[in-house]
Amino acid sequence: MSSDAREAKAARIRHLLETEGEAVEKNTIGFNEGRYESVADLEEYERLKAEARAIKEDAIERLPELIEEVRETVEANGGTVYLADDAADANRYVREVADEKAADRVVKSKSMTSEELEVNEALEGDGVDVVETDLGEWVLQVADEAPSHIVAPAIHKSEAEIAELFNAQFDPEEPLETAQELTMFARERLGELIAGADVGMTGANFITADSGSIMLVTSEGNARKTAVVPDTHVAVAGVEKIVPSVEDLAPFIELIGRSGTGQDITSYVSLLTPPVDSPVVDFDEPGVAFADRDDDREFHLVLIDNGRMEMREDDQLRETLYCIRCSACANTCANFQSVGGHAFGGETYSGGIATGWEAGVHGQDSAAEFNDLCTGCSRCVEACPVEIDIPWINTVVRDRINREGDGEFDFLVEGLTPDAEPGGVDLQKRLFGNYETLAKLGSATAPLSNWTTTLGPVRTLMEKAVGVDSRRPLPEFQRQTLVDWFEDRGPRVSAADAEREAVLYPDTYTNYIDVERGKAAVRVLEALDVHVRIPSVPGSGRAPLSQGMIETADEKASRVYGGLAEHLDAGRDIVVVEPSDLAMFHSEYEKLLPERSFERLREGSYEVLEYVYGCLENGAEGSRLQTGDRGPKLAYHSHCQQRTLGLDRYTRVVFERLGYDVLESDVECCGMAGSFGYKEQYYELSMDVGDRLADQFTTAEASDRLVVASGTSCEDQLEDLLSRDAVHPVEVLDPRSRHR
Repeated sequence: MSSDAREAKAARIRHLLETEGEAVEKNTIGFNEGRYESVADLEEYERLKAEARAIKEDAIERLPELIEEVRETVEANGGTVYLADDAADANRYVREVADEKAADRVVKSKSMTSEELEVNEALEGDGVDVVETDLGEWVLQVADEAPSHIVAPAIHKSEAEIAELFNAQFDPEEPLETAQELTMFARERLGELIAGADVGMTGANFITADSGSIMLVTSEGNARKTAVVPDTHVAVAGVEKIVPSVEDLAPFIELIGRSGTGQDITSYVSLLTPPVDSPVVDFDEPGVAFADRDDDREFHLVLIDNGRMEMREDDQLRETLYCIRCSACANTCANFQSVGGHAFGGETYSGGIATGWEAGVHGQDSAAEFNDLCTGCSRCVEACPVEIDIPWINTVVRDRINREGDGEFDFLVEGLTPDAEPGGVDLQKRLFGNYETLAKLGSATAPLSNWTTTLGPVRTLMEKAVGVDSRRPLPEFQRQTLVDWFEDRGPRVSAADAEREAVLYPDTYTNYIDVERGKAAVRVLEALDVHVRIPSVPGSGRAPLSQGMIETADEKASRVYGGLAEHLDAGRDIVVVEPSDLAMFHSEYEKLLPERSFERLREGSYEVLEYVYGCLENGAEGSRLQTGDRGPKLAYHSHCQQRTLGLDRYTRVVFERLGYDVLESDVECCGMAGSFGYKEQYYELSMDVGDRLADQFTTAEASDRLVVASGTSCEDQLEDLLSRDAVHPVEVLDPRSRHR
């Protein structure tokens, strides 16, 4: 990406932060908080998620036979099924239906699949009046804008903006102001438009193969009206919406509303087996009794392939087809909460899962426009009701985008860079992906390297050439690495006298930059009678993986396991300071290592405060650590991946047990996300996300507390936001702690 392209992207993000950010933030955070409350009340939440995933796995595995079963059942019901190869094929069929009905007006309920097809434009080209009947979609149709959210399309618009739009467009007798006035106006106007429609078009949240039924999950009553008021109903749906049976709908009914908007159940769950056996509403003959009517309904189910069957055969994109379009991944994503789908989205889809959808149905160029907004924090994995590994899909697509220019500069790159990637990788990504190499060089030449990078001309060059934002302070490398320090010092608890043996993993940041937290970890473990070792092993591969450099990350994973295998063989525990590296061991390495190797490392590795907790639980003497009666009051923020792994509670319990006064952040993301916050095009977005955390830590209650954060990125971001030191929890517990 060129400097001009980076600035253009930064300007676009800046514009959205200013114009849409406030409304998007308020609404998405509200949905996300509602999800937490709703699922907390749901017994067997995890079981339901596992059941929902199993149903989708089975359905996608058996998809060809289920498509044929749907065809048979719908036709037996009196309907018609058409399997469309692509958008053009689907639109041709829908246009033919409208033409046969001599339709002047088609009314539509909300459907992302119809957005994907751009069916409105196709019908309007034939002179058909197409009306969106979902309130949010209608607002955007009036405004001539694209949706910014897959469930709440007008989430970026405030009540005042919608009022201004309606007053200008419709010039009502009395100006519309309140949400109630706007809703009642829309209800009346859309009701009239539905009454006069010739064809009703819906999507389908699910289609059951055994009965040909479709389920519509909505927050408004418009979908039911759209389906049954006109005598012709057209449903458009991706083939992935098919599930085997009506019984299979049960877990999805429990999960979809809770996951998307925080509702225990959405306002309307409609289960239709079309063509429905009911008379057509005739507003011109209200006096004719329903019993005396003899109406003939038509139903057309248009099943869409449009790349889905290829996605099904793609081992990496296949999971995308499990998606139930709930929007939980968008609502829980800190970056999406700031800019919404107009930045974090492609031609049709938005949010974390959008990368898979866009790459599958529109192509990688569309996915490339926003893919880097996924930072891999993994919060969406926990939120997803069908347990899709969304960060991995984003990483895979990023890797494929990197390789689109494969070969152009291979002759220059091969042998000159320490990674295993082709020559087409963006220079900025290659720089951050090889951060371990930079750290080694910076450490070996410190303090000169640190002084050099403070010079204005150097920072300007770095910003121009590779997009390292000049406003972001750079880390300072230490001349003596943690590995070197420990080699000179040696362990202070002998293996013979120790309660346990542990290997402290020297992650890149701890080894070359924040060496003090590594030293603190050693002293804390030794105070708990642990014999410590620190081997010389490479970085985990987190840096290259974050840039989509999977082959390089794979090579590092093999080297890390090779360096730790002997310690696992000897029964030693692997203790990790940096949560993002532990997440590699516990999650991403499943994709990079042989199954048994991954399982051994996952079972034998621990986050450092988790390990401290375990030692205290097993009788270690906590009084040897720095305790709360001698320590400061704390303002604590846990790391995203630490939370996803369910490990943040250990830090909390250890602080409580040792008597610390802790104010814990309830803001989920600091906004830094490793290299993301250093990139010129994303700096302002990173700081906007971080402002939520800064607001909490600058209150009167928090302003005089020691700032504590479990992750490297969190520490760096908090120091930049607050102009105060931030330390790792293990530094607070260090018997030689200077924080008193």
